[in-house]
Amino acid sequence: MFNRKLDKKIEQLNNNFERSNLEELSYILGNKLEIAKRNLLAGILRGIGIGIGFTLITAIILIILQKIVLLNIPVIGEYIGDILDIIEKNR
Repeated sequence: MFNRKLDKKIEQLNNNFERSNLEELSYILGNKLEIAKRNLLAGILRGIGIGIGFTLITAIILIILQKIVLLNIPVIGEYIGDILDIIEKNR
């Protein structure tokens, strides 16, 4: 009876170990070069993602500002128009 329970618990532990990929994780943690490669790649991809995201958000904001200028709202339109002129000059 006790042996069956022990065998069942050992089998559960083995299944959990296989499902959690601890073997691969322990390999990665033990290999400094692998850690460096993964972190470098993650940093590069994060930087590219931030650059693309910032560019898209800035483009959307500029398009919205241009549409507001076209509405000819006196104070806001002039202010935004000046901002857009500054941006165009700095391109």
